[in-house]
Amino acid sequence: MTVTVDARIRRNLIAAAREAAAHAYCPYSNYPVGAALLTREGQIITGCNVENVSFGLTLCAERTALVKAVSDGVREFAALAVVGGDQTPAAPCGACRQVLAEFCAPDMPVFYARLTGGRSVATTVGALLPQAFIKT
Repeated sequence: MTVTVDARIRRNLIAAAREAAAHAYCPYSNYPVGAALLTREGQIITGCNVENVSFGLTLCAERTALVKAVSDGVREFAALAVVGGDQTPAAPCGACRQVLAEFCAPDMPVFYARLTGGRSVATTVGALLPQAFIKT
């Protein structure tokens, strides 16, 4: 089932992701990222990147939003917006793509945009990670 996200919802998600990026803890990269996850019930759950001096322990904004949702018992999602980068929009990293594949339908819309504004890129979880390693 393909989820349709209208332009107003897309703008609201991107705005929420930009607000979340303002809370990023990124003293090492100075690269704030925000994410806004839309639940099937219409709730928006945000996350930001939280860095650690041991870089492998850093949490990306997308995973932060997903972990917040899952820890609150939410398991059904409709869309995700990610905002980061000044020149090029920050797309989800490989680890985030795999976690998205774990919890989100392959046809779920994903939007990513620059932190400073401009047009967003639209894709899906499945397009970000084709042939994902998933439970069957």
